[in-house]
Amino acid sequence: MISNDIALGIFFLSQTAFGALGNSFLLGLYIITLLTGSRIRPIDMVLFQLAFVNNLMLLSKGIPQTMAAFGLKNFLEDVGCKLVFYVHRVARCLSLSITCLLSTLQAIIITPRSSRWTQLKDKILKYIVAFSLSWWTFHLLANLLILIYIKGPKRSKNITEIKNFIYCSDSFHGSPNIALYVFIISLPDVVCVGIMVWTSGYIVLILYRHHKRIQYIRGQNLMSTGSPEDKATQTVLLLVSMFVSFYSLNSVLAASIHFWEQTSWLIHTSVFLAACFPSCSPFVLIISDSQVLKYYLALRRKMGKDKTPILKQY
Repeated sequence: MISNDIALGIFFLSQTAFGALGNSFLLGLYIITLLTGSRIRPIDMVLFQLAFVNNLMLLSKGIPQTMAAFGLKNFLEDVGCKLVFYVHRVARCLSLSITCLLSTLQAIIITPRSSRWTQLKDKILKYIVAFSLSWWTFHLLANLLILIYIKGPKRSKNITEIKNFIYCSDSFHGSPNIALYVFIISLPDVVCVGIMVWTSGYIVLILYRHHKRIQYIRGQNLMSTGSPEDKATQTVLLLVSMFVSFYSLNSVLAASIHFWEQTSWLIHTSVFLAACFPSCSPFVLIISDSQVLKYYLALRRKMGKDKTPILKQY
C-alpha cells in the first residue's frame, strides 16, 4: 500500500508536470509565432507573461514540495531556500498583477465606442509595456526582505521564533516589523483583487447589454453562437474568477500558517491551492481561446504539415 508521503509526492509531481507542460506549450507557441513574423494581439503579450510567471510559480514550489513529500527534507541550504521562496513570492505577486492587467485590458477592448475608455485603445501597447515594467520592478524590490528572513530547515536556535515549512523555515514570527511588512505587501494585492472584481462586473454588464441588443435586432437564433470577441471575453472572465477563488482560499490558509496553528496538512493544502491556477489556466486558454488554435494551425501550415484553413483573426 502506498504511504501518504509517497502519494503526496506523486500528486504534487503530477500537478507540477501537468501545469508546466501547458504553460511551456503557450510560451513556445507565442515565441515561435513572433519569430516567424506573425502578428499577435496586444493581449497576447499579457498572456505570455502570465504563462511565464505561472511556470515560475509551479517549478519554484512544486519541485521542492515534491522532493519533501518523498522524504528529502534537508536538500536545500539557506541560499537555496532564500532563492526558492523569493522566486515563488515574486511570481505569485506578478501572477496577481498580470491577471489584474489582463482583466482591465479586456474591459478596455470591449468598451463601447461612446465610452471615454475608447481613447485608451490606441495606446494599449504602450500601457502594457509601462505597467508590466512597473509591476516587475516593484515586486522584485518589495520582496527582497524574504532573502533576510527565510532560512534553511530548523536553523534558528530559538524554536519559538521559527516557522517550519517542511524543507525551509522563516523567522518572520516574532519580528516587530512583521505586521507593517504584511500590510505593505498585501495592500497592492487587495487593490488588484478589487480592480479584478470591478472590471469583471463591468465586462459582464457590457456583455449583457450587447446580447440584449443583438437579441432585439436579429432575434434569438444568434444567441447560440457567440462572436470571437465574446468568447475571448468569457475566457478572461473565467481566468479571473479562477484566480480570485484560489487566491482568496490560499491567502486564508497562508495567514493561518503564519499567525496561528501550523500543521503539515495545512501547508500541503496551501501549496495545492497556490498551484491550482498556474496549472489549470494554460489549458483554459488552449481550449477556449480560438486565437491560440489559430496560431497553432498557422504554424502547422508554415511547416507544411496541415492544410486546414486558418481561423479568421479578430
